Amino acid sequence: MKFVDEAIIKVHAGDGGNGCISFRREKFIPFGGPDGGDGGSGGSVWLVADEGLNTLIDFRHQRSFKAQRGENGMGSDMYGKGGGDNSIRVPVGTVVTNLDTDEIIGDLTAHGQRLLVAQGGKGGLGNIHFKSSVNRAPRKSTPGTPGEVRELKLELKLLADVGLLGFPNAGKSTFIRAVSAATPRVADYPFTTLHPNLGVVSLGTDQSFVIADIPGLIEGAAEGAGLGIQFLRHVARTRLLLHIVDIAPIDGSDVAEQVHAIEHELEKFDPQLLQRPRWLVLNKADVLPEDERQGVAEAVVERLGWTQPWFLVSAIARENTMSVCQQVQRFFEAQHEAREGRTDMLPGDVRLRGES
Repeated sequence: MKFVDEAIIKVHAGDGGNGCISFRREKFIPFGGPDGGDGGSGGSVWLVADEGLNTLIDFRHQRSFKAQRGENGMGSDMYGKGGGDNSIRVPVGTVVTNLDTDEIIGDLTAHGQRLLVAQGGKGGLGNIHFKSSVNRAPRKSTPGTPGEVRELKLELKLLADVGLLGFPNAGKSTFIRAVSAATPRVADYPFTTLHPNLGVVSLGTDQSFVIADIPGLIEGAAEGAGLGIQFLRHVARTRLLLHIVDIAPIDGSDVAEQVHAIEHELEKFDPQLLQRPRWLVLNKADVLPEDERQGVAEAVVERLGWTQPWFLVSAIARENTMSVCQQVQRFFEAQHEAREGRTDMLPGDVRLRGES
């Protein structure tokens, strides 16, 4: 199934029903008076987060959603029935924006969470409300108010703990295959990954995290080169970024320059992403002689002036890949401990230098 992470829809809440003008006419009751009921309220439109959905593809064909109109009031003091609401299922992680104002209406981050996006109109008043001592036979009612109409932009941001960054063919898809049950396409040409992939890394009971593999970036992505930066929104929620780099590019390009190029694109997309914890993963160590790997890796790290954790791995041979995941799990546990107010285990403790 093609991954769809953006959609534009129009929602139309139900109009309120009109109030009724009616008079009571019964035998032996000469002065029955007004008995026109109120109109029912119109139905509202809600978005409901559903963990069973993982794309916005359903909105490619249906883009207009309406709730029911409220019924008109009737005589004999009968009020109109309220219109039914329209609940629209969306994936967990959907951000909703009002296109007219560019205002973010809400962010659905939990299964079952509901968001009101269009309020139904109120029912009109029947003539029973306009009776008074000087107007005992009012011929007045009010119409129902119209329901809200909005054009919405739905944007899916995957809920992942770890996001993978890197150039095309750096080995991101191979890495996620090595550490999880995800099976993204792997091939020897650029832009093999055309849509984000999620994988769950399980290290034991109550020890797991979600990792997201997004399509590769190239220099100039912010201006639309390659696949652009349309998928970088999926790393916006991550707690940790793994920057995967090919330690021995087949075209002989400079590894440090590739890292700086990705950093530049991140800065243009969202400068705050550069402030997020980001670890360097030097991949494809298997293409280098065993006695040269560590020296090449340390030279790259020294050129970059890298101060955060870094790792030397071979994703295709699954060398050290689980060591990375174990350190990631320790990092998250350290964050949890810090939030709980304990200081016996800090994130800095997980720093690793080219473990082999």
